[in-house]
Amino acid sequence: MKVDLNSDLGESFGRYKLGLDEEVMKYITSANVACGWHAGDPLVMRKTVKLAKENNVQVGAHPGYPDLMGFGRRFMTLTREEARNYILYQIGALYAFTKAEGLILQHVKPHGALYNALVKDEELARGVLEGIADFDKRLIFVGLSTSKPLEMAEDMGLKVAHEVFADRAYNPDGTLVSRRLKGAVIHDKELIAERVISMVKDGGVKAINGEWVELKADTICVHGDNPKALEITAYIRKRLEEEGVKIVPIKEIVR
Repeated sequence: MKVDLNSDLGESFGRYKLGLDEEVMKYITSANVACGWHAGDPLVMRKTVKLAKENNVQVGAHPGYPDLMGFGRRFMTLTREEARNYILYQIGALYAFTKAEGLILQHVKPHGALYNALVKDEELARGVLEGIADFDKRLIFVGLSTSKPLEMAEDMGLKVAHEVFADRAYNPDGTLVSRRLKGAVIHDKELIAERVISMVKDGGVKAINGEWVELKADTICVHGDNPKALEITAYIRKRLEEEGVKIVPIKEIVR
C-alpha cells in the first residue's frame, strides 16, 4: 500500500514568513508551491523549489485566486475563461523556477477557496482543468477525494490524484467543514493519525456528525502553516510506516 504526503509551502511573502517549510519538507514527498497570487513571491518561489530539490521532494503548482490580502480563502466570481488563464499564468510562473533548477513539475493543486469552489461549480472547474491541459496534459490534477472535478479531469485525459486532509473535519457529503465553524481544524495528533490511517487503509473516515464518508486516498495534505505542523507531519509519517504504508510521491501512485 502506498500514499503520498503533500504540504502547501512557499506561502511567505516579502519580509513576512509563514509556515515551517524547511522542517516540514523533510517528511513529505510532494510540495504544493504558492505561485504568487494568494501567497509567495519570486524569491520565495525559487527558494522553495530549491529546498524541495535538496530534499528530493516533487514539486507542484498551487495556484489560487488573486487575493494576497485574504490569502486566497475568500470566494471570487470568475468566468471559465478567466479561470483558465489565471491557472495557466500561475503554472507558467512556477514552471520557470522548476526549469531553472532542473526539476520536472509533477502536479497542480488549486488553493483554498478556489479548491473548494471547484467541487460545486462545474464551469469554474472546467476552466481550471483547461488551464492545466493547455500547459501540459502530463501534469497530475490533485483534487478533493471522490469529487466531480476529478471525474471531469479524467474525461479530459488528465491524470488525477484523490486528496484527503489530515487535520480537517469532513461533512457527510465528503466536502470539508468550513474553517469558520467550530471543529473544522483538528489539532490532536493522535486523532489526526487515526483518521489518516482510516482513510488510507479503510477507505473512509467519520464525518463531523458521525456518519461514515467513503474516500480514496492517493495523497494526504498536511498543512505547513499549522503551529504544530512539524510534530504532526512527522508523527503521521511514523504511524503510516508502522502500518506498512509506503510513503512515495504522487507520480509513483498515479500512472
